[in-house]
Amino acid sequence: MAKFQSTLIEQASGKLGDNIVMRQTATGKILCKAPKKASTPRRSEKQAYTRLQMANLLANYRLYSGKLAEAFESKRAGLSDVNMFVSANWGHGPVYLTRPMRIQGACVLADDLFSIGSIEPIGYGLNGAGKLVTNLNLGIEIGAGTTVAQFSGALMTATENWREGDQLTFFVGQQYAGVDGMPRANMRAQKVVLSLDDQTKLWDVVTSEGFSTVDGYLATGMVLSEMGCAWVHSRENSGQTKVSTQRLVVVSEVLGQYQTYEAMKSAADSYGGINKSAVYLNPQSRLNEIVGGSASGGYNGSGGSQNTGGGTNTGGNGGGTNTGGNTGGNTGGGDNAGGNTGGGTGSVTPGVPKLTISRTGTGTSTVTVNGEGVSSGAEIAGGTEVTVSVTPAEGTVPTASLNGNSVTLTESEGVYSGSFSMPSANATLVINSGGATGGGSGDMN
Repeated sequence: MAKFQSTLIEQASGKLGDNIVMRQTATGKILCKAPKKASTPRRSEKQAYTRLQMANLLANYRLYSGKLAEAFESKRAGLSDVNMFVSANWGHGPVYLTRPMRIQGACVLADDLFSIGSIEPIGYGLNGAGKLVTNLNLGIEIGAGTTVAQFSGALMTATENWREGDQLTFFVGQQYAGVDGMPRANMRAQKVVLSLDDQTKLWDVVTSEGFSTVDGYLATGMVLSEMGCAWVHSRENSGQTKVSTQRLVVVSEVLGQYQTYEAMKSAADSYGGINKSAVYLNPQSRLNEIVGGSASGGYNGSGGSQNTGGGTNTGGNGGGTNTGGNTGGNTGGGDNAGGNTGGGTGSVTPGVPKLTISRTGTGTSTVTVNGEGVSSGAEIAGGTEVTVSVTPAEGTVPTASLNGNSVTLTESEGVYSGSFSMPSANATLVINSGGATGGGSGDMN
């Protein structure tokens, strides 16, 4: 290390070359070697689970940005919509993107909560044909001749929650592969403002994509495939925007591919990997420096039996760090007994995935694990067999799908049953028990 007082050195700062840095001390500036970067990443598997979901959360927020102002009604002063979006969806079905994917703008369309407010939510769910159907019974069939006034009147008659001037916005996101093979998504939105006087054709203002009907209920005009859809109800009230709380319903095989443990591991590796064995605080190493290495036998187990820890064990307790100092040669250390460095930290068990259950229809259904009923949000270990039992509405055939993939239901005495193996990441089970759609995304039995 060298100390300099020259004018040139006094004006210098920062890094000089690859191995020298300039530092300011109380007595002047000094040149010293740049510190070595740790060769092992300083993060655990749990930290990886947490930090890796941010990339796709922000990518999905950008899909909505500018399409729905003030989507979070109770947002506190100083908070932005992106703060609220991330907070609302943190930990819900994380999606894992690698570092190159993040840098190149990849996006996996996710079933995120994109609005939170005080207006009653619009309920919706997939029917047997794969269309998304709301619980809004218009009592009319929307067609090319339907006007905004007719649509508005039907909606306002169907429920007292709607009034003239309210806005209904339909979001539809599409998942696709870019020319570089990266998963990408786009989002479009269309809206209609309710008016009993507007004789404009409804499909001149919006399209049939989100403004069609199934048996009189507001529904999508297309079958969902590699896409996500949702409606949101908003209203201007004394200068404040009030909204309904809504979540995007996604039917996509791509989503499932990036929610697995393998996807998380791949993403973590792209940032340097998961640290499962590094010892961050190593008292024994420091002890060795102090006593000149006489305690090494107690630490590494060299030159002695398992029970003695190398014989001398200079330094007492410091020499027996999980190795050699414990009776039986580190009984808890497994294959590290009598040698190595105390067994390391061992493997880290991944977080238990959650199963979100979305039901629609007038029939009933139950979801069980080992004969015990479970509700939406239940934590179920990956690989566990989950059973779905549905008693459908009369004259209908129920359906069930996991992350957009059909679950086979077999009928026996009027009850349809099927099972699937719980994925290693959060999953969404959609059950349509037939009949009119009355549910939404809640957990109904």
